[in-house]
Amino acid sequence: MDLFQKCYSFTRADEVKAAGYYPYFRAIEENEGPVVQIEGRKVIMAGSNNYLGLTAHPKVKEAALNAIKKYGTGCSGSRYLTGTLDLHIRLEERLADFLGKESCLLFSTGYQTAQGIIPTLVNKDEYVISDKDNHASIQSGNIMAKGLFSNFVRFKHNDMDDLERIVDAIPLDAPKLIVSDGIFSTTGTLVDLPRMIEIAKKYNARVLIDDAHSTGVIGKGGKGTGSHFGLEKEIDLIMCTFSKTFASLGGFVASEKSVINYLKHHSSALIFSASPTPASVAAAEAALDILIAEPERIEKLSYNSDKMRKGFKSMGFDVIDGISAIVPVIIGDDMKTFIFWRKLFDEGVFVNAFVSPAVPPTMSMLRTSYMATHEDEHLDKILEVTEKIGKEMEII
Repeated sequence: MDLFQKCYSFTRADEVKAAGYYPYFRAIEENEGPVVQIEGRKVIMAGSNNYLGLTAHPKVKEAALNAIKKYGTGCSGSRYLTGTLDLHIRLEERLADFLGKESCLLFSTGYQTAQGIIPTLVNKDEYVISDKDNHASIQSGNIMAKGLFSNFVRFKHNDMDDLERIVDAIPLDAPKLIVSDGIFSTTGTLVDLPRMIEIAKKYNARVLIDDAHSTGVIGKGGKGTGSHFGLEKEIDLIMCTFSKTFASLGGFVASEKSVINYLKHHSSALIFSASPTPASVAAAEAALDILIAEPERIEKLSYNSDKMRKGFKSMGFDVIDGISAIVPVIIGDDMKTFIFWRKLFDEGVFVNAFVSPAVPPTMSMLRTSYMATHEDEHLDKILEVTEKIGKEMEII
C-alpha cells in the first residue's frame, strides 16, 4: 500500500466543493471586526473568536507596528537562548498579576502551550486525567505525555462522577494532573469547576484549566473560569491563547514561580521553538490594556451572546445553553449543515459549520460566536435570515 493512498482516496471535501457548499478556507480580504469582506462582498462575521473585537482596534495595531520598528519582525531564536526580549518579560509579569498568579510563561502559539506543559509536568508513572471533549491541543499534549510512559485517562465530558470514579482507582500517592477546558470550544459549555476542585483536593491532584474561551469573556474583569466561580486561587495552572480575546498569536501559562521556572528549563516546546514575535507580544499587551481599562466590553459581549441564545431558542432552534460567547445551533445532519451554511453566506452572514467527525453526526451544528463590537443591527440581521432559512429548510 502506498503511503499516499489515503490522500488519493480522500474525496469528501471535493464532493462538498463540487456541490457548492464547502465552508472552509474562505479568504477574508478585509477585516473590520463584525463585518468582513469575502469574495468581494461584505458579510457579517458571526464565527470569529475575536471576542472583544480588538483585532482591528487602532491601539492594538499601533502597538504591533511600533514593536516592529523597535525590535524588527522576529527574534531569531528561542526564549532559552537569544529570543527573549524585555517585551516578553513585561507581558509575563503583567499577565501573572492580572490572573493573581506568581509567574507566567509565554509560548509561540496557543496550540503549542498545552504541548509545552502537559508532557513536561507529567512523566513516567504519573497520570494525566483529561475531559474527553478538551481542545485538540490538550489531547495532543496528553498523547505526548503518554509517549513518555505516563498514564493518560479520559473522563466523560464534564461528568464529575466519572472523574471521581477514575481518580479513585489511581493510587492516592501517584502524581496526578486533571486537565479541562474552562469553556469548551465547540459547545460553549462551562466546566463544573467547584466539583473538580473538590475532587482534586480529596485525591491529591493538581488542576490545569484552559481559559482560551474564558479570558475576557467571564469572571470579574474578564479573568476567566476561576474568577467566575471565586476559585482562582484553587487552580494550579491557567493556560490561555492570544488568538481570541488578546487579538494576536501565542499562548501562556500562569502558575507558581517554581512551576514556571521548571517549565522554562524543561519544556521542549519552549526551548526548541522560536520565541513569540515582537508584534504579536505587543498586540497582546495592548489588548490586555484595553481589557483592563474597558470592562464594559465584557458586558456588551455578554449582552450580545445572550440576545442571540434567546433569539434562536424563541424561533425553535435546538441551541446548546451556556454563558459564553459561543452559541451553537444544532442542525443534526452534515449535509443540511453545509446547505444551511451556504444559504446564510449567500444572505451575508458567515458562521462556522461543525460536522462529523469533529462532532457526532447527530450533533452537526452551526457554531456561531459573537463579539463586543457587534451592534443590534448586525445581530437582528443574523436572527432574521437564520429564521427565514430555518423555516425554508423545515428545521424549525
